[in-house]
Amino acid sequence: MAFYEHVVIARQDISAQQAEALNDTLKTLIEEGGGRVAKIEYWGLRNLTYRIKKNRKGHYSLLALDAPAAAVQEAERQLSLNEDVLRYLTVRVEELDLELSPVLQRRERSERDRAERDGPARGGYDDLAL
Repeated sequence: MAFYEHVVIARQDISAQQAEALNDTLKTLIEEGGGRVAKIEYWGLRNLTYRIKKNRKGHYSLLALDAPAAAVQEAERQLSLNEDVLRYLTVRVEELDLELSPVLQRRERSERDRAERDGPARGGYDDLAL
């Protein structure tokens, strides 16, 4: 079996739960085809560089796959029939990278920096001098 990274962009009109359900559907298709999904990352609703089918935003997801080519082709066929999917891209890779992707690393780092910058919570009753 070969290793693949698969990115899906879904319409902005669907909810985050529906985008997660789309990921679960892909996982089921790959597993039925004899493969396995090593990692699923939901990147959230992000701006598109240019409009795609009148959409300015899209729900992005990354899947790391260890699957035969037939299973990946069937998943791509199903995605091409799904109206909620704007674009998808499958790339064959030499090995799977199971660490956080740079997109999620950046988000995690910015949240940590924001928490450090804001410091401890303020404004409670403990701060009042009576």
